[in-house]
Formats: sequence, C-alpha cells, structure tokens
Amino acid sequence: MTTAPAVGVAADAPPEPDSYDWPGIVAGLQRYLRLTATPVGMKMFETIEEMQEVERIRRPQFKHALDQLVAQARWLNFTLGVTMDDLIGAQCGAPVGLHPNEDDGEWRLRTTMTNVWFETDEDSILHQQAMDVMPYGRYAALALSPLATGRLDPPDVVLLYGTPGQMIILINGLQFSGFKKFEFASVGESACADSWGRALRTGEPSLSIPCYAERRFGGVQDDELLMAIPPRYLPKLIDGLDKLSRNGLRYPIPPLGIQADPSESLARSYQDRF
Repeated sequence: MTTAPAVGVAADAPPEPDSYDWPGIVAGLQRYLRLTATPVGMKMFETIEEMQEVERIRRPQFKHALDQLVAQARWLNFTLGVTMDDLIGAQCGAPVGLHPNEDDGEWRLRTTMTNVWFETDEDSILHQQAMDVMPYGRYAALALSPLATGRLDPPDVVLLYGTPGQMIILINGLQFSGFKKFEFASVGESACADSWGRALRTGEPSLSIPCYAERRFGGVQDDELLMAIPPRYLPKLIDGLDKLSRNGLRYPIPPLGIQADPSESLARSYQDRF
C-alpha cells in the first residue's frame, strides 16, 4: 500500500487535549442533549495487527454494510474490527479509504446506481465524484466502539445520532465560543460520505441526513440525523452546552405555542437588547 495523507485536522480546530475523560464526556452529552443511542468512536489503523490489539475487539462473522457495523456498536455496545474483506462492497469501503477511490479511478466512474438512484450514467458518475472520502493507501482497518469504553483513545471521529432539535443545540454549543459558520452538504444516497467520510478527510464536524441504506441496513430511525465530529471538539462542545444551559437554553426545547405573545420569553434572555 502506498502512503496517503493521515486523518484530517481542520486549520481552526481546537487543540488536542492531553487526555480525555470519556465517561465524563458521554455523561455531559447525555445531560445536555439526552441522546438515545450510544455515542460511538471510529478509529483508523494502518495495519490489521494494530486493530486486533484493541481490547475486547470482535470481528464480523460475515459481510456487512458499514452502516450495520456502526449500528452494532451504538445499539449493542460491540467493539468491532473492520477490514475491506468484512464489507459488502466498494461503496462502503471507499469513504473510509479501505477501497481504491482515486479521482481518476474506476470507483469514481462507476455507473452502478444508474436506473436505481439516478437517471443517467452521467448523473451516477457525478454522484461518485462528489463523495467525500479518505485517501486510499494508508489504512488497512478501522475499529468501532462505544465512546465511554475508552478502548479507542482517542478515536478519529465520534458518531452522534440525534433528532434535529438535539443537533441544533449541539451546533449552538460548538458556536458559543469562537463562532464559526458550519456548512454541510448532501450527496443523497451514500450519505456516509457526508458524515464520517467528510469528518475523517477534513477534520471538521460534519452533519448528514442519513440515506436510504443507513436506514434500511443500519437501523437509523426516521427522525435521526448524524453528526460525525473529531473528538478534539468535544470538550469545547460540553463547555458551550453548559453555558447555554445556564442561560436557560436547553434541550428539549419547550414550545411556547404558535399564538402566544413571545415578549416575556425574549425579555428573559435579552432584557432590553432585543
């Protein structure tokens, strides 16, 4: 395998902490966001042997979609090791750099989705070319594990599933200090490229609308979005959520009512500044 760039780090990303309190971080996420599903870590490994050294790692017994393996980590609390041989096809392996995905390569020119998701071969190729992926060549395996176990210390990205209401409060927490406008994209089907593919490549928080396959095979619920976030953002996130909570801005968001006068509610937050 040829050498390729490592997992991305955004230019304006927070510094990596000396250590992480994983149970404390998960407790903070639960306290402020009330997540239903277990937060999951994903970590890339250059060799299969390194991946197999993860504590209590288990291997899939047959081929899966990567969405299914993520679901086993978040719903069943499994710690899983994954290679390309464990995945059902290239569309699962390419976003995480386990299958060749070069800009001028065969995978980028595939027309497999023609007459399924797209009308023409040109549409299918444009879709393939739009997908965010990890470069192929550096990594041979990845592992998935519930974040609180600390078995991937640190993971490369953390996967958080939640409702739109939880996700906007999460974004608000990230923006409380050092504001940044977040921009997210959608390739439609193959939305794992919008979440863990993009987060791994860029090192930035990446929100996605999970696709048909993630819902069909990965058990993603109808009301769920997915945030893939590098762990270095989590301390900043928890601090932001805590400060928002102190300001009375919490999840769940209690609806005032569509015919009520909002003046009193606004006055509590903004005093005479609104």
